Amino acid sequence: MRVFILGGTGSIGTAIVRELRSRSHDVVALCRSEVSEEKIRNLGAIPYRGDMRAPEAWVNDAIDHDAIIQTAATFTEDMGDIDARVVSALLHASANATKTRRLLYTGGCWLYGKTGDEVATEGWPFNPLPAFAWMVSHAEKLLRAEFLSTAVIHPAMVYSEDGGVFEEFIDAARGGRTIEIWGSPDTRWPIIHRSDLARAYCDLLERHDLTGHFNAGAEQGVRVSDIVKTLADRHGNTLEPSILGVEGLAERHGDWAKGPTLDQQMSSHKLRQATGWEPKTGDYRLSDLLA
Repeated sequence: MRVFILGGTGSIGTAIVRELRSRSHDVVALCRSEVSEEKIRNLGAIPYRGDMRAPEAWVNDAIDHDAIIQTAATFTEDMGDIDARVVSALLHASANATKTRRLLYTGGCWLYGKTGDEVATEGWPFNPLPAFAWMVSHAEKLLRAEFLSTAVIHPAMVYSEDGGVFEEFIDAARGGRTIEIWGSPDTRWPIIHRSDLARAYCDLLERHDLTGHFNAGAEQGVRVSDIVKTLADRHGNTLEPSILGVEGLAERHGDWAKGPTLDQQMSSHKLRQATGWEPKTGDYRLSDLLA
């Protein structure tokens, strides 16, 4: 399969590119710089120079591929507007294509909002943070597109051998500093290792008949306090964590900072049943992160 990926140099994207190449798919990745191009070449893929902010320059070449994966986000104040231009360009280009193209679009667990003791499935109503509400409307537009076979993946909080979502915890623990917990230590996070997430993307990509929303998580809800203690113990850090309030975080970092404070649990039963996907790392304490 010939696959065009947006966000191929990010933490999730590089894992997806690596997994696609291991399955002998041909991969082309959008790149904004020479550094990104070199990174993509080292992964065995082909770089394509272009910018998310100017999709008209590359969208027709992208739509000529068998499949497109969108994992990119600028995390700037205008990221919703940038994604809107990408989505609009994809819809226009696909309408003029000669056959249906496979598309994977990335949402996220934060779109479900706080779930507490309930477990979010794909039938759970969306209650996104305002900073990410655009993802819901953009996903629905792509799902309705006549010439796109679209699946929307909602990843859990993603960690990796380099840290990922745990990176700040690890840096503080390793450096002998106080670890900061945003919100409450009782907050639960659904989590997944990025290599397992990459396999989920690829398993779903190869099933053109599967459309709609799919959650991807290995552990449905792990308390942040347990994660912090595990990482602190691993690095011999005995300092008590510092708890930071939600409102102060939003004032300092913006509305997106409320995301890590959401008490969430999320099921990936639908993905497992539909594709046979199973995480290889079902317990972060046994991952390469702590090796």
